[in-house]
Amino acid sequence: MSSLTVHVQAIILTGFAGLMAVAAFEDFRRLIIPNLLTIALCGLWPFYVATTAPSLEGIAAALGCAVIVFVAGALLFARGLLGGGDVKLLSAAVLWAGPAATPKLLMLTCVLGGVLALFMLIPVGRQLAAAGRMLLGQPPMMNERGLSISVPYGIAIAGAAIFVMFPSAPV
Repeated sequence: MSSLTVHVQAIILTGFAGLMAVAAFEDFRRLIIPNLLTIALCGLWPFYVATTAPSLEGIAAALGCAVIVFVAGALLFARGLLGGGDVKLLSAAVLWAGPAATPKLLMLTCVLGGVLALFMLIPVGRQLAAAGRMLLGQPPMMNERGLSISVPYGIAIAGAAIFVMFPSAPV
């Protein structure tokens, strides 16, 4: 890979990480992941692919994995188990991860989502989330009894996606 290709790929991956970070922030702030972010991630992906020189089979496999995750996510959305923005963001993340890293991405998303849900269950977690949202001018994510009613799962998806796309980055 040429030096120019490496630099272009780094710029594209920085854009990916930035879009994922904004998606996580927006999900925390408003419990909404704007469609424009997911569209931007999907629109940036072909440029990333151009720097990696995959086979047509690899491209088709990545698209296939993303479609499968989208369909499964749409079923979960229809049952009220996952937000629509989460489904779209996860599908975009799978597109970027490709078939080889999709299992790792899904597993890590589940683990981070579980940790986030547990954090929202403990009193200090609820208080920190409420304080953070209050600073952003948003209502708390809990009902009148103080129980969390929504988990901004986009945080877990974005965190897992960034971790999978930057496997050698220092943690």
